[in-house]
Amino acid sequence: MAFELPKLPYSTNALAARKMCQETLELHHGKHHQAYVTALNGFVDKDASLQGKSLDDIVKSTAAAGGPVFNNAGQHWNHILFWQCMSPSGGGIPGKLEAKINADLGGVAKFKDEFKAAGVSQFGSGWAWLVLAPDGKLKVTKTPNGSNPLATGEGKVLLACDVWEHSYYLDFRNVRPDYLQNWLDHLANYEYAAAQL
Repeated sequence: MAFELPKLPYSTNALAARKMCQETLELHHGKHHQAYVTALNGFVDKDASLQGKSLDDIVKSTAAAGGPVFNNAGQHWNHILFWQCMSPSGGGIPGKLEAKINADLGGVAKFKDEFKAAGVSQFGSGWAWLVLAPDGKLKVTKTPNGSNPLATGEGKVLLACDVWEHSYYLDFRNVRPDYLQNWLDHLANYEYAAAQL
């Protein structure tokens, strides 16, 4: 069965008031994410060893080798999460998650500083993540290009933020720090993150 582009959990103009314009979402979801899905399906069609595998299995089995199959599978996996990690009513942190952030990361302000630093310091394209690490503690991490915590074994993803330029260029030009601060304060779906705990 072919992989499919998931529907957005909100309309393409739903995040505009929070500084992610409709054109950004239309291009990012409808063009960029669709391109990863189309390319991945093309690779699966040509490789019997990939057929019948789940997306998770393809990401994990191709991570060590890298290359185009991993890049497109990873980006499809990452974006499925990214859309869920934003909300038109984002920014508010539920008590359960706030308590865990306070205990593991030294408070909400420190967590946001660390997450923003991870995204800003990711050279070129990549992702910033909040994960529940295998030791049961929250951890902020980053990955280049299409890689992710599933591939690296760093833990269960609670939040995923895309720091490729196409995620923010129309809204913030080349000022990635402002995009990340806005994302953390106004777009991040902390309700989703709390549910993953």
